Amino acid sequence: MTTSSAESSASTGCPAQPNSAAVPLTGPRFHTDPHHLYREMRRNHGPVVAVELPGGVPAWLVIGYRELHQVTSDPELFPRDVGLWNQWPNIPEDWPLRAMFGSRRPSIYFTVGAEHRRHVAMVEPALESVDPFELRRTCEDLTDRLIDGFCGRGSADLVGEFAALLPVLTLASVIGFPDEEGPQLAWAMNEIADGGPDSQSAYMRYQERMRYLLAVKKERPGADLVSRMLAHPATFTDEEYVEDLMAVTAAAHLSTADWIGNSVRLMLTDDRFAAALGGARSSVGKAMNEVLWEDTPTQIHAGRWAARDTRLGEKIIRAGDMLLLGLAGANADPHIRQHLGGDTDTHAGNSAHFSFSYGEYRCPFPAQQIAEIIASTGIEVLLDRLPDLDLAVPAQTLVRRPSAFLRGMTSLPVVFTPVRALGGIR
Repeated sequence: MTTSSAESSASTGCPAQPNSAAVPLTGPRFHTDPHHLYREMRRNHGPVVAVELPGGVPAWLVIGYRELHQVTSDPELFPRDVGLWNQWPNIPEDWPLRAMFGSRRPSIYFTVGAEHRRHVAMVEPALESVDPFELRRTCEDLTDRLIDGFCGRGSADLVGEFAALLPVLTLASVIGFPDEEGPQLAWAMNEIADGGPDSQSAYMRYQERMRYLLAVKKERPGADLVSRMLAHPATFTDEEYVEDLMAVTAAAHLSTADWIGNSVRLMLTDDRFAAALGGARSSVGKAMNEVLWEDTPTQIHAGRWAARDTRLGEKIIRAGDMLLLGLAGANADPHIRQHLGGDTDTHAGNSAHFSFSYGEYRCPFPAQQIAEIIASTGIEVLLDRLPDLDLAVPAQTLVRRPSAFLRGMTSLPVVFTPVRALGGIR
């Protein structure tokens, strides 16, 4: 870097090197009060914030609605090409977030341009082929089975015993995994997302199970997602199939599990959604949409990498700098919120949020539909069977997962009037 560019970097907080003015992307405030933290960031740094990941790794966090729209709308200037990252020489092999950010791999998540579109052309039709009515029936059956496991006690942890299991079990049915493997897959995906000490080994175990599933479906194809992917006329390697399966499953499970938990929490703590507990399904839909605006499961999405030097939100972005998509921060941007109003009815039906990202790398529309069916069906069946749910602890004591990237709870203790199990009869 030349002297003049170094001086410019210092004045703009360029994250090409660790910066003392950068906001650490760790700490309890991301779990306890992210809304106030994003307001502070916007006031002190503007819509593009120099941040520091664990280990002193620099990045940009984009929290402006217009700026995030600009980044996600321009895949040539801001591609999802992790190979461009100028920090690779400084990233140790055991960096806890390495599995999350990954490396150049042949998947729908890590490819760019024509290669990315080739993967989309195989994955999206397979997702579109999932029958929504059959998916709903499967989800109802699985929800009943999970509720049967705790409904006679009069108490439960709706994260550990319900929300953290329903999406992966439903997806296992769609993909072709046996039910008993669901909890282990859920553990692996959570460990990777939270950047825990076992994230690398969890990634390897997750990959191994997907390889095994692919081999099984090659020998015995069926009416499942993997078999439909294999039936696509284009040629893909086993590694490409496995990478795409891992990307689709992880994205669908983690965000849907937190969407369920956050929505139920909202209905138990916010009087505006009390009608949901009395069987008003329209209120369930409103609560779920409110969560996407106010408490979106994916708070920060990784990432984009600048293809060349540019400016964004009055900051100088260097070629190879990483930009993190601040989905929650952008959803709360006052420039967009002043046009939405503050009440729930204004949000109802308005899907201009960034909760599913945007642009070429957005969550595929069929995947969004699958997530919504799983979440809404699970919540509706839960409230039908246990209509007098109530929190077992004060709302302010609920603990969020230890991640700046995902917004979910570690547990959701509830009490209710015990009821008999259905035992498969509905």
